[in-house]
Amino acid sequence: MIRVELHAHTADDRHDRLPHTARDLIARAGALGYGALAITLHDSTFDPAPLAAFAREHGVRLVRGCERTIHEKHVLLLNYPADAARAVRHLDDLAPLKAQHPDGLVIAPHPFYPIPSALGRASLDAYRGVWDAVEVNAMHVRGLDWNREAIAWATANGVPLVGNGDVHRLSQLGRTWSEVDVDVPDAMADAEAVAAICGAIRAGRVRVETAPIPHWRAALIFVQMSISGTLGRLQERRDRRRS
Repeated sequence: MIRVELHAHTADDRHDRLPHTARDLIARAGALGYGALAITLHDSTFDPAPLAAFAREHGVRLVRGCERTIHEKHVLLLNYPADAARAVRHLDDLAPLKAQHPDGLVIAPHPFYPIPSALGRASLDAYRGVWDAVEVNAMHVRGLDWNREAIAWATANGVPLVGNGDVHRLSQLGRTWSEVDVDVPDAMADAEAVAAICGAIRAGRVRVETAPIPHWRAALIFVQMSISGTLGRLQERRDRRRS
């Protein structure tokens, strides 16, 4: 079994102004016993190659990832080449992407949360065949959990569930994660290891570990994420004006 986080952001993300670097995230994940980590920048694919050796020192395999915005809805694209992920502009493009790159993984993140970027039932149903997994998001508290609909939908449609932190602060690691039933020896090359992890998830050899977070912590994270998102959007506008 290997502990995996498949939805995390860092200071490299242009959409959010975040305080931690990729190295910070990798080191924290390693300290918590994670064996694999996907850094999923908004609409930009994180290249794991420059940090692969550093990650291995911490016992972590890096998964190439992107949180792609498609008609204002978010989709996690894992283990796809950057140009292939960038070319996805419509949900109709997901099936051809998967056919061309069979070792990748398409995940529906926070699909029933009351946010504009949530896919919702209509998109899940219309593109039922493209979802390799549905996310159980760490942002839930006792008495209020929008993951319930996601779990019910995935169970009814035979789609695996993965637990993700949707990490915007390092403190979010370690509350919700995936345990993937796959053997990844130290001698295995990173590309082979990542392909094996993705394959195990597609096959349903994955278990979600999750626990609600305290209400006060959820409120704090929500405020921090809102501020980070606002600062990120302002920076994006400034960058567009300069260009």
